[in-house]
Amino acid sequence: MGGHGAGDLERGVSGVRRRIGAAIFERVAGPEGPSRRQVINAGGERWFAEGRPIRRVHGDSSMFIGGIRALLLQSLHPLAMAAVAGHSGYRGDPWGRLQRTSYFLAVTTFGPAGDAQEAIARVRAIHRRVTGIAPDGRPYAASDPHLLTWVHIAEADSFLRAHARFGTQPLDQAGRDGYVADLARIGAALGVPDPPRTEAELATRIDQYRPELAGTAQAREAARFLLLSPPLPLVARAPYGVLAAAAVSLLPGWARRPLYLPRLPVTEVAVVRPAGHAMVHAIRWATSAPPAAAAS
Repeated sequence: MGGHGAGDLERGVSGVRRRIGAAIFERVAGPEGPSRRQVINAGGERWFAEGRPIRRVHGDSSMFIGGIRALLLQSLHPLAMAAVAGHSGYRGDPWGRLQRTSYFLAVTTFGPAGDAQEAIARVRAIHRRVTGIAPDGRPYAASDPHLLTWVHIAEADSFLRAHARFGTQPLDQAGRDGYVADLARIGAALGVPDPPRTEAELATRIDQYRPELAGTAQAREAARFLLLSPPLPLVARAPYGVLAAAAVSLLPGWARRPLYLPRLPVTEVAVVRPAGHAMVHAIRWATSAPPAAAAS
């Protein structure tokens, strides 16, 4: 009787876990998620072999935190922010933007080489159409190698730091350098000239951009939207808030101040980091559930 009850409980928990995992997958991957998953799992040569650092980082739930941090950091370049505000539809279609980005990262990291190349070509074609004038009067173009480099290094730094703090099996120094080198292959394919290939080079490159960074009205508005009013059902607001707070906790002071984001060292160590770990663990638990057939 006890064994039977335990089995029923286990099946019930597995069912809840699969439903939560499916809901997260649908939100992040979108309606095309299942077909895109088939593309990524198809046979053929890959850009990155099993065991490469980029697979470990991009396959981890800490990417949820890294992605929010990357968007906040990227917004500090006034021309990059103007391009996002003018063309990405982040307010009208934020989930569409997330779904396109998540597919791009998944297919270039895990998918067949031909599909990775197609995804690169698609993004480059979009970049060529994204041009305009920033509020400060300067022209911008998404295909500008200088702006592409900023977007690339902000992502590399954010994904790496989120994985180091919240990921499972954080990388050693050789692994972190390997991750930056792996991501450099994607960056170079997108048009980034000479992307950094070690963690030290990445830090140097970010420092070189700091004089150009500023908290514009557009950047602060994007931060408010991203952190305080994302279009989420009520039940998802608190979990998302934990991920957002964890992302902010990973930003250096020089990046927080222009966005009016507070620094609360004691709260971050005592509350935000443990909550961030718990939330990332919960997402990892839900999204790693075996399919129904395998679980039964």
